Amino acid sequence: MKLLAVETSTDACSAALFINGEIREEFAIAPREHTKLILPMIDSLMAEAQLRPQQLDAVAVSRGPGSFTGVRIAGGVVQGIAYGADLPVAPVSTLAAIAQDFFNKRNDPEIAFTAMDARMGEIFWGVYRRSDLGLAELLGAEAVTPASDIQVGDESGFGVGSGWPVYAESLAQRLGQRLLAVEAEDIWPHAACIAQLGAYLCANGGAVPVERAMPVYLRDKVAKKQSER
Repeated sequence: MKLLAVETSTDACSAALFINGEIREEFAIAPREHTKLILPMIDSLMAEAQLRPQQLDAVAVSRGPGSFTGVRIAGGVVQGIAYGADLPVAPVSTLAAIAQDFFNKRNDPEIAFTAMDARMGEIFWGVYRRSDLGLAELLGAEAVTPASDIQVGDESGFGVGSGWPVYAESLAQRLGQRLLAVEAEDIWPHAACIAQLGAYLCANGGAVPVERAMPVYLRDKVAKKQSER
């Protein structure tokens, strides 16, 4: 399988190529530079692999939640490539990609309490389990919520994501002894993780036609115009 992945939903910007299980990635922490960086990243990866878009099997995209502008940038780039080359799209949760990056860097943890700062006093929240294949698997549902109102089960795990430095006290109080530790440093939704999860989706019927690859903002009012709120 040959798959291109794009991720721009946070301060990080990245693109990755998945070619028969091998992943190559270009990655940068570059707030507000995504529109300048993402297409050269893609061009560089494709040129190095000597591939044209028509030779890909699919494209994968970080579908959100995340920065409204960032989610739209990735979506627009992937739509252009998918429409032009008639490719299916694998939409991957940004929260899942953050959990996957954590699982890739640590061999032992089985549960990731994933929190992204959603501003306005809220977080994007998801609890992920490491599957038998080593992939991030959602437990329950993703949500946008005040940190003090997160929904939790009986699992014990590690706190990861940009929401933890901001809301550590509220999250720790809510989780209690189920929180084993917090590892929020250098954990990002890499395009390499989007590629991992996207390849699995493609292999298991999870890819969709490009017109159905819609962004997921979780907070509906962010996606509405002022007159519609």
